[in-house]
Amino acid sequence: MYRYTNCITPQGAFVYGIHKPSYSVTNLRQGTNIKPLGLDDNGKEIFNTRNFPDDNISVSEGSWVYEIANPLPFRGTTYIDKNWADSSAADYSRMKLKKAEPLSFSSFLQTRKIAGSLLTALPRPLLLTLAVCSTDEADLRPLAEISCEFVKNGDGLVTGLRYRRTSNGGALPVIHDHDLFEAVANNPALPNAYKKAMVLRPGAQGVSEITADWINDNESHIFEYLRRNSYIAGGHFAANMADDAMRYSINDLSESDMHGLRHLYYQRMYVHLGEKLGISISKQGRHSVDDLESLRHQILQKISKQPTSKLATLWGWNFGFDYSPTDYRLHASHQQIHQQYAVIPETVEGYQRGSTQALETLPSFCCGDLVAREIETYRREYHSELFHDYLRALAANVRMDERSDLPSSLVIWEDENILLFVPKAQTSQWEVQIITKPKSDDTWPGNIVETDPNVRKSLDYALLRAQQALATLGAKMVTSIEFSARLGREKDVQQPLIYALLPKLPFSMGAFSEAQLRYINGHYPEDFAAACRFALDKLAV
Repeated sequence: MYRYTNCITPQGAFVYGIHKPSYSVTNLRQGTNIKPLGLDDNGKEIFNTRNFPDDNISVSEGSWVYEIANPLPFRGTTYIDKNWADSSAADYSRMKLKKAEPLSFSSFLQTRKIAGSLLTALPRPLLLTLAVCSTDEADLRPLAEISCEFVKNGDGLVTGLRYRRTSNGGALPVIHDHDLFEAVANNPALPNAYKKAMVLRPGAQGVSEITADWINDNESHIFEYLRRNSYIAGGHFAANMADDAMRYSINDLSESDMHGLRHLYYQRMYVHLGEKLGISISKQGRHSVDDLESLRHQILQKISKQPTSKLATLWGWNFGFDYSPTDYRLHASHQQIHQQYAVIPETVEGYQRGSTQALETLPSFCCGDLVAREIETYRREYHSELFHDYLRALAANVRMDERSDLPSSLVIWEDENILLFVPKAQTSQWEVQIITKPKSDDTWPGNIVETDPNVRKSLDYALLRAQQALATLGAKMVTSIEFSARLGREKDVQQPLIYALLPKLPFSMGAFSEAQLRYINGHYPEDFAAACRFALDKLAV
């Protein structure tokens, strides 16, 4: 029978299951297939005899498995193998990915006195591999020139791409191999002139209009693009680092960059929401923090008078790019740092059976609505507040392995406004989260309209620190998402603003378990929190 469950209790503690396997297996095999596997170091043959037992099998003491229901049950359940996690607890360096080794195919050819023209004659899967993995621009320049046609000046320097006119008067770049084009353009080692011509210069990736920008002297430069033809209807925006401020790694990302990226998000959402609520936006150009604060209060005032305006915000960040030689793009569309955001309506018109007239009104999906639903369910089930109990559980956390000699804190960094921590039930091997803290009046900032400048500053800093910690441990691809509360929500819903940062690891890209919302981890969350703190301490030195 279904029973509502998560890992939080009204007593402010985490609850979890422990599987202690003990079982027998009836042997249904009909025959045996004993064969030699090879030779040992004494030259003696090794056979697969152990794979063909004669009797039934008894497993009396299998490895323990911890089962932790997510605090937000719609995000599934986490499983931790005790033996695997104990090994990680004994050596935190296991929770680190190796840096890529330098790779130059051109040097390889030179040292063996092989013609350099061999590079361009390689089979396509090998070209894709080099485009992603090479660290030598001598490899990447010819790969780029295979993928598309460049325009060069009299000195042979790249100045742009060759375009062809279309029947409607537009222009398209002459690209011979789109996959190779993407793979090489996203390699940080490609010379900057090539990157600018291929993907970074405004207009290189299409006609998306630039609707805002952030300029901070020589420190930072960011463009906001409108993505007209998007799956997100009604205004989907992307904030991309400009072509004169390239950021291909988290180590290159400054506080000024992060402030600019997030400022463009706050600015666009406040203006967009204000316009939807009938607020006159007279100022053109960049809004100051004071301008945004004034507009934020106008929005809150409007919402208090129009509680039916339950709009929401959407924000996301795919950092990192990879491409496999089998033509699978493994993560973001572009390596350079960029963030996306939009306003989500409350409802969408509903149709049936190919009708041309709307027949009903449907709720428009927002992942923050799922959080609100769990808050209501938890309150109904336990007569208590989910996130108040969650904060108490985080503060009183105890390790599942009962090791008192190892760190027990799940917190990576915090201030008076926010908490950056490792969730007890991680939905990726290295997931970290950020949540806002309740204010002194016991209300909880649940979206960016409810966050004042101090809270927003804390959020921006925590996002940067979280990405820095993950990057220091070797994470190369991280998806970050926002769970936001609807504007105009009921005042008694104690819903924080939540950010989840979800790294993709080489050995954990997702398979059938994850498709079933079963997340398999090889470390205790407390040990990963400690590894993140150590990583940030290294950056401070």
